[in-house]
Amino acid sequence: MRVPRPQPHLEEVLASEPGSHIAALFDFDGTIISGYSATAMLREKFQRREMSVEEIAETAQVVAQHSLGNIGFSGLMSAAAKFMKGVEEESFVEFGEQLYKKHIARKIYPETRAIIEAHQAKGHRVAIISSATIYQIEPTARDLGITDIKCSAYEIEDGVFTGEIVRPLCFGEGKVLAAEELAAEYGLDLGQSFFYSDSDDDIELLERVGKPRPLNPNMKLKGIADERNWPVQRFASRGTPSWVDYTRTIYATGSLIGAFAAGLPIWALTRSQREAVNFSMGLFGDFATAITGVELEVEDERHLWSSRPCVFIFNHQSKADVMILAKLIRRDMGGVGKKEIKDIPILGKLMEWGGTVFVDRADGKSAIKAMEPLVDAIRKEGKSICIAPEGTRSLTPKLEPFKKGAFHLAMQAGVPLVPIVIHNATDVAPKNEFVMRPATVRVTVLPPVDTSGWSVRTLNAHVRDVRNMFLRTLGQAEEEGEVPPPKSSEAKPKKEAEKKAEPKAAKKKASPRKERKA
Repeated sequence: MRVPRPQPHLEEVLASEPGSHIAALFDFDGTIISGYSATAMLREKFQRREMSVEEIAETAQVVAQHSLGNIGFSGLMSAAAKFMKGVEEESFVEFGEQLYKKHIARKIYPETRAIIEAHQAKGHRVAIISSATIYQIEPTARDLGITDIKCSAYEIEDGVFTGEIVRPLCFGEGKVLAAEELAAEYGLDLGQSFFYSDSDDDIELLERVGKPRPLNPNMKLKGIADERNWPVQRFASRGTPSWVDYTRTIYATGSLIGAFAAGLPIWALTRSQREAVNFSMGLFGDFATAITGVELEVEDERHLWSSRPCVFIFNHQSKADVMILAKLIRRDMGGVGKKEIKDIPILGKLMEWGGTVFVDRADGKSAIKAMEPLVDAIRKEGKSICIAPEGTRSLTPKLEPFKKGAFHLAMQAGVPLVPIVIHNATDVAPKNEFVMRPATVRVTVLPPVDTSGWSVRTLNAHVRDVRNMFLRTLGQAEEEGEVPPPKSSEAKPKKEAEKKAEPKAAKKKASPRKERKA
């Protein structure tokens, strides 16, 4: 078993004094996420062709001047604000949400997430203090459960950007002012508080708090930290992957074909497709996890075998889940996949041969009918079926709502549900990330859930109860009350209209250091 690398910052938090008088302040770019959100924003605007040739040229010139030290951060922000003139803030709120889903979510350092969660467990006041804007930060802050944000801001009048910035910016000494505002508002003791940053640009606030903690520091901050004996920590879980990471990923993905090819002689000589698939499935799980450097810490593994056949349900975080489940379940299993996978050359055929049933998620009646062979596979062949009730990979470790297909299947087949809780497969490969990286993944197998007394009338409550088992195991807030019924198609337009109206109503002209609620 791999020994996890020590995380001194996390260990320090776990051993620290609890209490809301202590603040844990975090820079954003390079600290909470790998790289710079502004770069992702420019790239996305360029890909959408929302920047003119003149804007691209001027942006490149301003960035170059800033890099050479000819203009400061204020000049950089002023230049960016000019491009915003006349744009409705609501549209930029929506752009920020899309940017988060497409680019930012997968850049969050899992190690920083763990540090933030440790501070929250200690009752510390966690806040983001960043020179970036609220539109870059807020979706990530919401995911991390952070409600206090101090940041730079563009000037807004009547819901439209004026082309000016709000001064002072949340940069340099402005970050110190932001921290002191938080301290005054919440009664914080900055002398006992933490500040995490990657840049020497934040030296003023690093010096102001009692516990400066450089994360992924640039060269200048690393030198300062060494001189002052500030503890430093670097993460390699995000950022530019190495050629080794690419090689691991390609070999692991391709090993599915090799594993099934290795099973063909068994099929040819024994005429048992089932034994051939079982051999191939176990081989794929073992090889793919080994080549990617993924090791499993499994709690209560005995529940994987105690009640077969059954319906295994798991929370779907990563494309690495496939090899994780293959390693865990190993034999006599089938699965459910979206119909688009069936059309992928070779892979679709291999998965179909291995017992996967492909369904059209957009057509509920068709999906239910397509799953009828799974009932026969359970009852007649003694196979167990593996399903992700979320329906697709979640963007973050936060558990998404459950669909009912797996629950109906277990009821119809008369078998128990066995929940497999995957804690941190996003460490290997978050959604929208091609490369898989080495990690130790924690898995908890919960006791089988008896479905013999279930009925359609009580199904909503059963779905809620099982989902709460996942939430408890993951350390997330449980769902209360009855599960709401599915929204009708007539209610959808109203819901979308309300959703679009909320950000506009929530945004006001504000100081760059004014707290924004995520």
